[in-house]
Amino acid sequence: MTNQKIQAFLEALSSKAPIPGGGSCASLAGAIGACLCQMVCNLTKGKKKYEANWEEIDQICTKAHALGEELTHLVHDDAIAFEPLARAYQLKKDTPAQIAYRQEVIQQCLLSATEVPLRVCIVVCDVIVLLDRLVDIGSTLAISDVGVGANFCKTCLQSGALNVKINTRMMSDRDCAKQYEDQVQALLDVYAPKADAIYQRVWDRLS
Repeated sequence: MTNQKIQAFLEALSSKAPIPGGGSCASLAGAIGACLCQMVCNLTKGKKKYEANWEEIDQICTKAHALGEELTHLVHDDAIAFEPLARAYQLKKDTPAQIAYRQEVIQQCLLSATEVPLRVCIVVCDVIVLLDRLVDIGSTLAISDVGVGANFCKTCLQSGALNVKINTRMMSDRDCAKQYEDQVQALLDVYAPKADAIYQRVWDRLS
């Protein structure tokens, strides 16, 4: 999936096929945010004006590249994780035995389908941290791209959280569901406002 051209991806996304879906889009948004982070770093490195921060900028760029690579892989992983769940919902439920088997399979698939968007949320929060630093030490000529990156990352985080939530609500193990939900809520509480603050700082710098 990650090798598809943009148009092919969008056509598949707009079809009635279950994948790619919102989970893959969440990961893609995070990957774009990470790429914008790298772009700002690359536009800053080597500029005499920012020489005092070249080493840190290089470190941020390296980290952003690794995070972007993982988020790109997660675009594909989300689709792979969802496929078994989609098939499980199609299992027969005509007899008590079939109903019990279907429920067992669904519960197993829900766990793996939840792990991917949770991982997306975790990874993109690290990108937000990097962008936050770039507001201060990145090239002023690319400061708007820091804000755009923060917006993409917030979209990724909130969208990933929705994909966690839609799975946990179906889990019969409510303790397990709550653990997932508490994890993602903790990330939302800290990093969604941080992304908003980055955007506002960029806006103020441009005013």
